[in-house]
Amino acid sequence: MIRRFEDKCNIAYRQGLVGGYMHVYIGMEATAVGWNAALKPGWDYVITAYRDHAQPLIMGSDPVKVMAEIMGRSGGYSFGKGGSMHIYDIENCFFGGWGIVGGHTPLGAGLAFAAKYRKEDRVTICYLGDGASNAGVFFESLNMAALWDLPVIFIIENNEFAMGTRLEYHAADTQLYKRGEPFGIKSERLDGMDVLQVKADAERIVNWVRENQKPYLVEVMNYRFAGHGAADNDRQLYRTKEEEDENTKRDPIARLEKYLTENNLMTAEKMEAINVEIEERVEAIYEEAVNSPHPEPHEVYAHVYSDMEPEKGH
Repeated sequence: MIRRFEDKCNIAYRQGLVGGYMHVYIGMEATAVGWNAALKPGWDYVITAYRDHAQPLIMGSDPVKVMAEIMGRSGGYSFGKGGSMHIYDIENCFFGGWGIVGGHTPLGAGLAFAAKYRKEDRVTICYLGDGASNAGVFFESLNMAALWDLPVIFIIENNEFAMGTRLEYHAADTQLYKRGEPFGIKSERLDGMDVLQVKADAERIVNWVRENQKPYLVEVMNYRFAGHGAADNDRQLYRTKEEEDENTKRDPIARLEKYLTENNLMTAEKMEAINVEIEERVEAIYEEAVNSPHPEPHEVYAHVYSDMEPEKGH
């Protein structure tokens, strides 16, 4: 579902239906799916950066409202004003969708602080990219999470590139999971391309954090098959075609299909039928979203903080 949804988002972007910028999750689906499977639906908190379509899709959000927000339509989760980078669904415990690199990490710590203050056994997952792992505010967040024993799991989604900059060019220590060690935070590096392994690791770590009420840092090794953003059509400038082809062997969907087939859990015909069903569903989602209205101009001051009052007649 995530893969087909994101494929359609790319098409919508190229059709000029998506304003601003957009980042898809193609190739990284196993991470969100595996970790979400370890959470309590409607209870545990999730927050992420701007690559934020996958999480709400699997947390119970309305996919039409997700697509509508991406297209800037009034029926979207942020009333069409946030766009792709600002999906937000508090009813399903998804707190965004944030565009400032690393800027959401203290918000993740804050969610965990709120849960602990209220004596709830919620776990917060805070996703961030490998580029954001160098942000000063992230280290401040780690410090406070450790100091206050906050039940938050920071997941560094290491897809090997911060926009077009390879990991070794922006990180003095490329073992990003070590970021937590100076603060006494349990930390480890995991495979993010095998959904069954991700799920097993996630259940182990989520249960530990829930029981011990302490933070955890995970570096999940991913590889994005698309560009950094939808407008990134020149990714051959920073990685080779041979490298991309080699990494397609790690495709989490293909690996799961292979597992299902080899263990006689599902036939190829059944998988193809599911694929066709999902493609039809995504097409229907797209059509409903694209035929929905944009926000009216007078709504520009609604649902936002402002010290200005619009003049009458404007």
